[in-house]
Amino acid sequence: MYPIEQPVSVLKGVGPKRVDVLNGLGIKTISDLLTYYPFRYDDISEKNLMEINDQEKVVLKGFPLSEAIVNYYGFKKNRLTFRMMVDQAVVSVTFFNQAFLKDKIKTSEELAIYGKWDAKRKALTGLKIIATSEGEQDFSPIYHVNKQIRQTTLVDLIRQAWELYGQEFSETLPDWLLTKYRLMPLRQAVKAMHFPASVEESRLARRRIAFEEFFIFQMKMIELKRSEQKEEVGLAINYDLVQLKQFIKTLPFELTKAQKKVVNEICADLKSPKHMHRLLQGDVGSGKTIVAAIALYAAVTAGFQGALMVPTEILAEQHLESFQTLFEPFDVKVALLTSSIKTVAKRQILADLATGELQIIVGTHSLIQEDVHFHKLGFVITDEQHRFGVNQRKILREKGMNPDVLFMTATPIPRTLAITAYGEMDVSVIDELPSGRIPIETMWILPKQVDQVLIKLQGLMRQGQQVYVICPLIEESETLAVKNATEIYEHLSAFFAPEFAVGLLHGKMKAQEKEQVMTAFKENKIQALVSTTVIEVGVNVPNATAMMIMDADRFGLAQLHQLRGRVGRGSLASYCILVANPKSEQGKERMKIMTETTDGFKLSEKDLEMRGPGDFFGAKQSGLPEFKVADMMADSQMLEIARIEAILLWSQSGWETLEENKPLLEVLKQDKKQMDYFD
Repeated sequence: MYPIEQPVSVLKGVGPKRVDVLNGLGIKTISDLLTYYPFRYDDISEKNLMEINDQEKVVLKGFPLSEAIVNYYGFKKNRLTFRMMVDQAVVSVTFFNQAFLKDKIKTSEELAIYGKWDAKRKALTGLKIIATSEGEQDFSPIYHVNKQIRQTTLVDLIRQAWELYGQEFSETLPDWLLTKYRLMPLRQAVKAMHFPASVEESRLARRRIAFEEFFIFQMKMIELKRSEQKEEVGLAINYDLVQLKQFIKTLPFELTKAQKKVVNEICADLKSPKHMHRLLQGDVGSGKTIVAAIALYAAVTAGFQGALMVPTEILAEQHLESFQTLFEPFDVKVALLTSSIKTVAKRQILADLATGELQIIVGTHSLIQEDVHFHKLGFVITDEQHRFGVNQRKILREKGMNPDVLFMTATPIPRTLAITAYGEMDVSVIDELPSGRIPIETMWILPKQVDQVLIKLQGLMRQGQQVYVICPLIEESETLAVKNATEIYEHLSAFFAPEFAVGLLHGKMKAQEKEQVMTAFKENKIQALVSTTVIEVGVNVPNATAMMIMDADRFGLAQLHQLRGRVGRGSLASYCILVANPKSEQGKERMKIMTETTDGFKLSEKDLEMRGPGDFFGAKQSGLPEFKVADMMADSQMLEIARIEAILLWSQSGWETLEENKPLLEVLKQDKKQMDYFD
């Protein structure tokens, strides 16, 4: 074991309890601790009172004029206050829940206090007392910590670890790369991340670490793609072009330019003997289902079976309805396989799949059960693929002779992120909506205006139209004051009675109950549907022209956009009403952006800037690497350079044998963490 890979328990002051606390931060070894980088640096240079803006975070130096007084209130809460002389002015200082600082405040000793300035009250809300060792610095690194460990304790441990083991860091990138981009050596960069001598040094250190993270990741991505192409000989699906053109001619509308381009890309992959590994991105309502139908039909004309796997039963049923209408004139047999299918019907479907009688199957995770056998599976599409585990998708692929695979998503992923997240895939994008679509009008209202909007929704229902009302939580939550779906359902039922029927749909209902409600809504037996986000993906009711989203500030932009896409699917004008009273500036900004654009790609860029990639996709499902320092949006140019350098290096024959690249090879072998989600 390398000394740097020893457990943190070897450090002085790290007993079993502290080991648990550090483990909770993802710190298990000395290496983890030394690469646990600060997420920002606070300016702790001393400021003159005349220079400071209201609510600015600053450092003030002065002598306390009195001893500190501690007042206790509420449950385990306290307030420490004293007055301090700063620049010939008396300043009131308050620390919350830091009673332990009382002994450090002495009238005979000068203090440097970091806190937030209130210009009106001439008061400072203290955040911390700056240590003497920090007094010479103009800024201080800030780390993500929890309630069990203080910033100062973590910094002390990092300093101890660096003094004992810092020399163990050896260079990982080849000299030619360091020279080309003027990158700081690794050991110097790690030290400068924690203990920078200047703002510029911390910037250069961050630049070096971020570049390495991107470069190593891109090297792994290319390695993965190359190994797939070597090991996996794909199918050459020689479809009948004449039949395919005939099928496209029968569609009730002409394909958009974007759809035509994407169909050509997919068809070229089908014909190629290489294994297809393509991601199809399309904004809400851009017509991905038609593209999927064309691609599946192409596989059928070559004598292969096709499968479409979707995350929900409602979505599966909807796709089945669309496909049956499209394929009926061409004698293509399509069936549905979900957990709700009765035993007798299921037995027949499985038999027809095994004999090849059934050419296209649409289903949920039921498609990957052991008793599902295909006669000749050649093409698999998974819709909203981030909702399936990697293993689930792998099993479906193994049902055939290494079939071609197309992933579809209605989550518009910004190009920078698509390259990083799906670097091993080819990406197709449908970036235009079908002609004739009327843009959805989005408005933001406050909760007190809801009843006025309900009167307007009533007017739409009197014209025969239908509405959605969306809520973020099913059950009461003490931590989030969010009205639950049931409460709103009861309120609306009373409001619209007896003229209109209101339905309720949420995730805890049984599949059969959901189906009954959804069917009633599709048939206009229910005019207003109160629902949680279970209607988010793919549900298609053209007669629904308005959506009101309660507590809209609880959702991310990407999710709001997905929800909004459930209306505006017919020829009538449609509306999306966001009900929110956000307290933060970011919350207000999100609502404002939603009213300004219906472009999913623009929204996803914004969402990513404001929330980060984990939030954007849902951290556990994203399939995105977690970088310690690199930021895919802020560092998009660096990401692109790292990708190009990785491509160039892999294209050089025998680069792995060169002595200068050996440290890099070692890192590629060891660095499995970033790739775990592919296992």
